[in-house]
Amino acid sequence: MVVRIGVTYTAKEIEVDLPDDADADEVVKQIEEALADEVRVLWLTDRRGRRVGVPSAKVAYVEIGGHEDRRVGFGVS
Repeated sequence: MVVRIGVTYTAKEIEVDLPDDADADEVVKQIEEALADEVRVLWLTDRRGRRVGVPSAKVAYVEIGGHEDRRVGFGVS
């Protein structure tokens, strides 16, 4: 599962590739709890064990999706 987090005042987004066994409902609950209070930090752990933290006051949006292949360049599908 891929979670994309938009951060205020920047055009880039943070992309966290969660493990395959991540429960989408549990991830949504964790995000909602972190965003309920502006002094909290949203922490997610990716499939390689790296932890990513974003202050909840800086989160502009969160997008949750499945594993997607992002293609760059001129590919034929």
